[in-house]
Amino acid sequence: MAKSPKIAAAKTVYFDNRTADDAVGAETVAKLKKWGRFQLAASAKAADLVFLLTADPYKGGYVMLADGSTGTVEDGHVQKSEVPNWNVQAPARDAYLSVIDPKTGALLWSASHIWGGVLTGKNSVGARLVGELEKDMK
Repeated sequence: MAKSPKIAAAKTVYFDNRTADDAVGAETVAKLKKWGRFQLAASAKAADLVFLLTADPYKGGYVMLADGSTGTVEDGHVQKSEVPNWNVQAPARDAYLSVIDPKTGALLWSASHIWGGVLTGKNSVGARLVGELEKDMK
């Protein structure tokens, strides 16, 4: 999936950390900067791609509304996220990195990794997932 022409052509990404863990987000951003493949954008509207880091698999519907807020699409109806739930947890405690087309909400690439533990590192899950994308793009 990482061979997507949209990913290959992208120059800018917006990183959306919905893990409710600032340290995980910071390590992910550090890995993105170290990789140097993409420029970080200040908003999804200004980006070619959205990198969404969550504790749940992406089920589609990520949309950026004109006012900058986010929402979901279900059965063709847009539901604005008035008070987003940033801390929805998967039972297995995996983290998911989803690469999304911000214009369509289409999933272009995704991967998951076990979050935490002595062997994987407490805050490194997002950075590890960015590393998987980097490897898939070669």
